[in-house]
Amino acid sequence: MIRRKLHLSRLMHATWLLAVLCSFLMVAGFAQSAKDKDKLQRTKQKLEEEIRYTTDLLEKTRQNKETSLNKLQILAKQIKSREALINAINRELNDVQVTMAVDSIQINRMSAQLHGMKSEYARMIAYAYRTMNGHNKLMFIFSARDFNQAYQRLKYYQQYASYRRHQAERIESTQKAINVHRMNLADVKNQKLTLVQSKLSEKQKLDREKTEKTNTVKELSSREKQLLATLKTKQQAAQKLENAIEKLIADDIKASEERMRKKESKLNKTTAAPKAAAAHAAMDYTTKEKELSSTFSANRGRLPWPCDRGFISGSFGEHAHPVLEHVKVKNNGIDIMTDQGSAVKSVFGGKVSRVMSFPTLNSVVIIRHGEYLTVYSNLDDVSVRDGQEVSVKQTIGKVHANSGDQKSELHFELWRGKVIQNPEDWLSGK
Repeated sequence: MIRRKLHLSRLMHATWLLAVLCSFLMVAGFAQSAKDKDKLQRTKQKLEEEIRYTTDLLEKTRQNKETSLNKLQILAKQIKSREALINAINRELNDVQVTMAVDSIQINRMSAQLHGMKSEYARMIAYAYRTMNGHNKLMFIFSARDFNQAYQRLKYYQQYASYRRHQAERIESTQKAINVHRMNLADVKNQKLTLVQSKLSEKQKLDREKTEKTNTVKELSSREKQLLATLKTKQQAAQKLENAIEKLIADDIKASEERMRKKESKLNKTTAAPKAAAAHAAMDYTTKEKELSSTFSANRGRLPWPCDRGFISGSFGEHAHPVLEHVKVKNNGIDIMTDQGSAVKSVFGGKVSRVMSFPTLNSVVIIRHGEYLTVYSNLDDVSVRDGQEVSVKQTIGKVHANSGDQKSELHFELWRGKVIQNPEDWLSGK
């Protein structure tokens, strides 16, 4: 009897520990799964928003009878976003498959447990019927050698009854859990069907867009001379802008050197000191400008975009022309396709160094942030002037709208001293 009691106590304790461990693992797994699902949903929503945006821009370009590079750029972005969306749907489908597999395993495991618990419960009922009727129970208790043994036998009956009730409760809760998993499995199967249909729809759209892109490239290729002439004009304008920026930097260095000479002269220094300063050919930044440079540098990867909406239609550096074979295109910054009349904003606080105008590039605003320069090209309605202090996200103008091909594209550059930077490394992710 004592061995039976110890076995019963250990069995109940082990059952409790197993239940606690399973609950902990399930809660931890569900928490991580929920985070991953939330992240995936945010990615999908972002991609769907990008596709809606580029679709709207694409519809506007289709109003123009003549095919343009603008249309090709938008199509390329749309295809990229669509492919990313399909990949996100595939990841979601994989998650759904895993969830279905886990639910099926859980149902099978709990069904086996339920069968075992029901069999054990049936044996307990049969055993209780044979040995624990009122007469046998009293005889067993009163046949004890002493009061202590009688008490132990009474406690045994009480614990046995308690365990039997607990077993009945476990059977009921397990059955409910199985029903919940079955309902979840049915919901997940419906979710899988929806995702498969969504993936098929997106794949069909992607195929149509790739076909349209191929046809656009063919049509543009037939106008090679026109494209080459346009590219040459743009490259000349870009070179003029680069020369102007370099001259601006050189003028700033020259003015800084002059200030250094005057400062040295006032301090009655030797003539060698100014010569050394001139040979250094670097800016003599004030304390405020150094702090501004440091703060700007600390915000690498977190600077706001110069436009509220848009996508990168031209990346930094040298890359192949999208249509012309064996032709390389150099970009000192990035091009951002956006809505017509979109406001252009300073990405950081600073001082307007120069407002200029160039053919093809329209108005250009250059803002100094200590040792850094940000350049905003292809503007209309410039609202700042030379020497003006500007704050972060302050509107400095609007993007020029090309009425011919319905194109609104901002050219944005970022310099650190004389070194051109990749703006994508500095702007926050959209």
